[in-house]
Amino acid sequence: MTLETKTAEAANGVKIPQLGFGVYKINKYAEFETAIVKAIRTGYRHFDTAKIYGNEEALGREIQKSGVPREQFFITSKVWNTDLGYKTGKKAFEQSLKKLNLDYLDMYLIHFEAPGYLEMWRAMEELYAEGKIKVIGVANFEIGHLEHLLSHAEIPPMINQIETHPEFAQNELHEYMLKHRILHEAWGPLGQGNKALLEHPVLQQIAGRHQKSVAQVTLRWHLQRGIIVIPKSSNPQRIRENSEIFDFELTGEDMERIAGLDTGKRYAISPTGYIIHPLYNKLLIGR
Repeated sequence: MTLETKTAEAANGVKIPQLGFGVYKINKYAEFETAIVKAIRTGYRHFDTAKIYGNEEALGREIQKSGVPREQFFITSKVWNTDLGYKTGKKAFEQSLKKLNLDYLDMYLIHFEAPGYLEMWRAMEELYAEGKIKVIGVANFEIGHLEHLLSHAEIPPMINQIETHPEFAQNELHEYMLKHRILHEAWGPLGQGNKALLEHPVLQQIAGRHQKSVAQVTLRWHLQRGIIVIPKSSNPQRIRENSEIFDFELTGEDMERIAGLDTGKRYAISPTGYIIHPLYNKLLIGR
């Protein structure tokens, strides 16, 4: 089966399923296999991984085993900081492609703004022109980062994957990206399972009125803002629950009440001004 999911359209016309499935920190093979099999059977076709997650090969294996035609999937991976550059970036891309056992990637992102990212962008523009990537973009870029990239790019970034949840709505960056036709993709759309957020009385009240869970209401809030979401779970019940968000709609009042929860509070470290350290080869910065 496939989900009756909405899509967001990139500047080049490529349609991206608004609901995806994140695989960050799902590294035990048995757990990973169970989660991906359940997700595919539930109807998820948009999967988000990265080199630093260490599970590209496992994801590729499950895609091949599924029997679902390749063209039905939308697969994203990301290049890590230590591989940024023209030659090193192209090599990293080919390694990811090989691990995933794919001929092309639907989307490829620069994971963080770090030295060498402009050269990396040039490499990605060439890979895009060759048809090896359908959508090119970035992750964890702030307005200043995007301004700098736009001033050097031949092809503007089509998407920016950033921390976004009700307590950190990213309104200013969201409006900037709308203006520049850069899609907004949310990682940690459920606040990385933050208990206080998922038990917030406002969200619980709205969820109760719609006979939905707080997670479903939160994901629906993102969708109605035009945001792409990639919730992560290895729990079969939550995997299905997260997919059941297309049979109801939040009211304008609901949307306003949730907007009022924005405190500007990040749950992860700011991508601005972090120090690159060898340890970050093994540990994501708050991701």
